[in-house]
Amino acid sequence: MRLRAAHVRVRVPATSANLGPGFDALGIALGLHDEVDVRALGTDDVRVEVQGEGAGTVPDDESHLVVRALRLALDHVGAPQTGLHLVCRNRVPHGRGLGSSAAAVVAGILAARGLVSEPDALDDDVALALATGLEGHPDNAAPALLGGLTVAWTDDPATGPGGAEAGSAAAAVRAARLAVHPDLAPVAIVPPGHLSTHAARGVLPAQVPHGDAAWQVGRAALLVEALGRRPDLLLAATGDRLHQGYRRQVMPASLALVDALRERGVAAVVSGAGPTVLALARRLPGGTDGATDADAAIAEVFGGVMAGWRVLPLAVDVEGGSVTAMLD
Repeated sequence: MRLRAAHVRVRVPATSANLGPGFDALGIALGLHDEVDVRALGTDDVRVEVQGEGAGTVPDDESHLVVRALRLALDHVGAPQTGLHLVCRNRVPHGRGLGSSAAAVVAGILAARGLVSEPDALDDDVALALATGLEGHPDNAAPALLGGLTVAWTDDPATGPGGAEAGSAAAAVRAARLAVHPDLAPVAIVPPGHLSTHAARGVLPAQVPHGDAAWQVGRAALLVEALGRRPDLLLAATGDRLHQGYRRQVMPASLALVDALRERGVAAVVSGAGPTVLALARRLPGGTDGATDADAAIAEVFGGVMAGWRVLPLAVDVEGGSVTAMLD
């Protein structure tokens, strides 16, 4: 397969996974985006410029995650490798549970889709499989790619975190879009510190009580209904016994915030592996633009002293990742 374009622009949303009880399965795309310009070069050089989040800390060579994902996708479809010049304009916070690594992986795969002569060879099913092979699980990759609210799963129960070879996972990874109620207004509350996914997963037990698992299944099923048709059920539907409590030791401030908001009636959860807290708020009828039913509770908890935390009201991104060929 040959390359057909020399310059493409990719746009990928932030994502929040788990949403409380939907551990490693549910995820939602948020209206905060990374944008990457990718130019194919006639040399073997690789240059990566990073603006915004991660500038000065992420690699600027072949080991950059966007480059790794792009090369994986080109290899998968038998396209030639090329020198690359990337300009990454990053807005998704790193190490905060908002899907920054999934955004980078999906950006690289979509860039490859835009560069090759047969983009259908990297359709959404293949792209999700490749992304899962790099990410280890599809809960962030699915909404980053497809947009909106997604549920992702694998046909092969042996395909777990870090387990699937990207190429062989094509038949195993699945994702479906789910309905989102128009009143849903997510609010990300981002702490100043970061936490690695590895550290957040490292405190999870290998087994959980059967009663907790059964309770969790009910809440996850209820959450689908609450997000799609009954937002009045969001507080009950976002209960969790599978992961958040175990993670309290590595993100005590985040779990204290979750507790404080939930005590005030806000459906607050840890976003992904944390430490960002996501409030699944609702737009206030007849209120000012962007006002939600979580605003007063958030203001009360912080008391005007944010101590480095940022409150980001975010829309649900319904488009997902996109790639555009640039003419220059």
